[in-house]
Amino acid sequence: MSNNELIEMSRISNIFKEKEKVLNIYLTAGYPKLNDTVEIVKELDNAGVDLIEIGFPFSDPLADGETIQESSKIAIDNGMTIDLLFKQLKEIRKTCNIPIVLMGYYNQILYHGAIDFFKKAKEIGVDGFIIPDMPVEEYEKEYKSLFIELELDMIFLITPQSSDERILKIDASTSGFLYVVSSYSLTGSNNEISDPSIEYFNRINKLPIKNSKLIGFGISDKNSFDTVCQYADGAIIGSAFIRSLKDSNNLKKSIHQFVKQIRS
Repeated sequence: MSNNELIEMSRISNIFKEKEKVLNIYLTAGYPKLNDTVEIVKELDNAGVDLIEIGFPFSDPLADGETIQESSKIAIDNGMTIDLLFKQLKEIRKTCNIPIVLMGYYNQILYHGAIDFFKKAKEIGVDGFIIPDMPVEEYEKEYKSLFIELELDMIFLITPQSSDERILKIDASTSGFLYVVSSYSLTGSNNEISDPSIEYFNRINKLPIKNSKLIGFGISDKNSFDTVCQYADGAIIGSAFIRSLKDSNNLKKSIHQFVKQIRS
């Protein structure tokens, strides 16, 4: 099976055929409380989110800003583990069919045995992965054939510093969607979408990219969401959503209010 064939049958890819202005929400597993993951995913699905990205907490999340780092630390202190997350995902898949992407770091996956880890993730209904510190070359050499066999998507990131040549190489190894980092910063930067970012988006859109594109980093409200959707197929919101959960005493209400203000 070719990478293109994988894309055609992917649950993630199908979302882009069915929807415009795709909304992908990031959450940290085990935050704000250990067993909240199942409820949060189900309520995001009920609220009309298109994709869900679940981060497994890590002690040194290189690509994440202060908000997600804090949520990761709290989740670890709560007792979140990969094994528990997999149990929660099994529970989620009993009633919820929304595409789910796992986001984590390569060392975590290697610790659990990468091949078995990916196979188990597929068995419990994971659709794809974002692994920011896995080099494209490593993926192509060690895992690409396995991902095609398992019908798992691998989503890579590009940044404003990526050359056109590098972007096309990353795009060729990506399936599901291409993660377009809006600026050279950590997650959670609530900057306005700048002119240099827009120039970067326009540069990408002139390239023969095969994947759909979601823009992430710094997307926090309806205005920033609508703005980047002019240049891509949708956006990823993480830190702003995490902040909305921090002091919530009613997760269902908080989640629906958050999604409504983005979608309104």
